[in-house]
Amino acid sequence: MKKVIISLRNFSKVYSKKVVIDNIDLDVYENEFLTLLGSSGCGKTTILRSISGLDKPTNGKVFIAGEDVTNFDPTKRKVNTIFQNYALFPLMTIYDNIAFGLKMQKRPKDEIQKRVHEMLELVHLVGYENRFPKELSGGEQQRVSLARGLINKPKVLLLDEPISALDLKLRKEMQIELKQLQRKLKITFIYVTHDQDEALSMSDRIAIIKDGKIEQLGTPQEIYDMPKTLYAATFIGDTNVLNGKVIKIDEKKGLVYLDNNIVGNLNNHKFNIGDEITLVIRPENIKVAINKKRNNYAEGVIEELIYDGLSNKLIINIGGKTIKVLVYGNDFKYDIGEKIKLFWDILDVVIFGEENEK
Repeated sequence: MKKVIISLRNFSKVYSKKVVIDNIDLDVYENEFLTLLGSSGCGKTTILRSISGLDKPTNGKVFIAGEDVTNFDPTKRKVNTIFQNYALFPLMTIYDNIAFGLKMQKRPKDEIQKRVHEMLELVHLVGYENRFPKELSGGEQQRVSLARGLINKPKVLLLDEPISALDLKLRKEMQIELKQLQRKLKITFIYVTHDQDEALSMSDRIAIIKDGKIEQLGTPQEIYDMPKTLYAATFIGDTNVLNGKVIKIDEKKGLVYLDNNIVGNLNNHKFNIGDEITLVIRPENIKVAINKKRNNYAEGVIEELIYDGLSNKLIINIGGKTIKVLVYGNDFKYDIGEKIKLFWDILDVVIFGEENEK
């Protein structure tokens, strides 16, 4: 059984009568990489600050390793925080920046030297110890910030959008390095971001936060392939949302017909004539039909083609609704204005009813 390292219970936070976090429970396991994912203002950073002790919950409790730390000073919690702006001391060398926490603890000089060198090796900055932050690139400064956060051997490392200021190529490199560091050190990482790609590529689990509540908590694959709500389905990755009204049901064939020329498989769902339903389909799960009859299909006209090197994205108008389809490979033979028939496997479709619940 996995050991819980961080636990929030009946946790709420109110600022100036505005509820930012609304009575959530959350367990974070030892040695896992958990990402808090959501749009700006959803409350994800507030959760991080409350775990660190920088904010105190309005209601509820915070536990670290089973101990109630709700009223503990930040310095008494075995967590460290990495911020977006790195927060390095500009007049200190890289060595002194990394060693700062140990010096505050008045650790022996030889121990400080040994552990700083270990951190420099870990973040690939050996030879940089006598430089100053302004002499380093953004990625190198972020590595220094990581080393300073890790040198005290925290039980949990909190990361508040730490690589969002870097360019795309460097962000991709840092994503890999962060995950490798977390696995090597076996430290729990709680990572805040609004970037879905970051969350999917690095996390063991993702908590989607919406309006101060946890919309869904699960592995990247669970959230991507099995979203529990329409918001979760559309927030992660690229999606097609097809709304319609049920106009015909053929139980013998297991088909449901919608008023926008969409045909779907009942797949044990219980619908009635007139029901409003929503189908969510990923662009990569829609295939082009070639003179074959399919149970789940739609017909439309190609409005736009977008080539990105790996695939062609087709923008298709189906009954007044625009949907996206990805076609991989170089054998591409379609053009704008061409009529096209599409199909999909019912297992790749998530259907939601009027309450936007699956």
